[in-house]
Amino acid sequence: MASRTFTRVLRPFVSRQFVAPVQKRTIITAFSAARATAAVTPRFAGVSVQQKRGVKTIDFAGVKEEVYERADWPREKLLDYFKNDTLALIGYGSQGHGQGLNLRDNGLNVIIGVRKNGASWNEAIKDGWVPGKNLFEMDEAISKGTIIMNLLSDAAQSETWPAIKPQLTQGKTLYFSHGFSPVFKDLTKVEVPTDIDVILVAPKGSGRTVRTLFKDGRGINSSIAVWQDVTGKAKEKAIALGVAVGSGYMYETTFQKEVYSDLYGERGCLMGGIHGMFLAQYEVLRERGHSPSEAFNETVEEATQSLYPLIGGNGMDWMYAACSTTARRGAIDWTNKFRHNLKPVFNQLYDSVIDGSETKRSLEYNSDPEYRKKFEAELEEIRNMEIWRAGKAVRSLRPENN
Repeated sequence: MASRTFTRVLRPFVSRQFVAPVQKRTIITAFSAARATAAVTPRFAGVSVQQKRGVKTIDFAGVKEEVYERADWPREKLLDYFKNDTLALIGYGSQGHGQGLNLRDNGLNVIIGVRKNGASWNEAIKDGWVPGKNLFEMDEAISKGTIIMNLLSDAAQSETWPAIKPQLTQGKTLYFSHGFSPVFKDLTKVEVPTDIDVILVAPKGSGRTVRTLFKDGRGINSSIAVWQDVTGKAKEKAIALGVAVGSGYMYETTFQKEVYSDLYGERGCLMGGIHGMFLAQYEVLRERGHSPSEAFNETVEEATQSLYPLIGGNGMDWMYAACSTTARRGAIDWTNKFRHNLKPVFNQLYDSVIDGSETKRSLEYNSDPEYRKKFEAELEEIRNMEIWRAGKAVRSLRPENN
């Protein structure tokens, strides 16, 4: 009965999972130079590093934190640690794709659970997952798994929980990559069983990036957390799984702090806030008589193709030192004006996250049967904005696209 119920409640959600398109980024010559500089710089330049039983204690601007590294969990150790486990990864969206393929490449016994013959099922087959061998309907995957990796969308996790929970029997481990469902359990109704380990590994990037960095031999940074430790080994298990899914290093947090910072960040500097600033700057330039190509290049292209990679590789202080004296003076002078005016907005945003308003909005919107149609309409509106139509033309001029 549980199996039929689970399949039925999941069906409306799996078809709506959205996989972000992969975009190629051009790294300009200046960034290549920056990487060359970084190559001769100690990996944790500017911070003190103390070795401690395979764990590094790092001084982050005066605050000491422990980080856990991939080097502490070589492939042979992972294979031995998980030799008696079956990792049942539920959902094959962006994170499911990246984490699942990395687990498979690491040699672990991982199986995928998705709705049979749905879009995710077909995508998994294209990626080499074999029905009846390591690709199953979700109920069967959960029944076979000892570690259940719930990578469904947040809305789907909430809707399918009544069918999933009875299958999470004693001795199993429940794994999340986002603290959303258990932290906001009053809204999601995801009340986890009390007799199992519940852990989190949250890669700090999209599942596609998780996969790309793994294939490049690098590794994404991730946070780990323990919601419930029944066996006494939950934290160790989280660290090992973090390495297995493709993390280069991990830092410890809590489920609550992870979801607060994640919801806050993606609405702020990561996407929502930065898009708002792009639009505001572009619109002012256009209203003041600048052409679309000039407005886009000065707003987005230079930022994403030149300055942001340099800041990411070397820091803001390096960027100030490397730019012209005119740019340096103006940027420093205007920083506090933006900071002063934007900080109240960011405080309002954080309040909206912790009081559950953002969660309620997400669940209601993403559970709407018309979700996909409404979302596509919003995307179409963004696509048709002049700034992004101009951007499409600018990108076509990049040498690698000719």
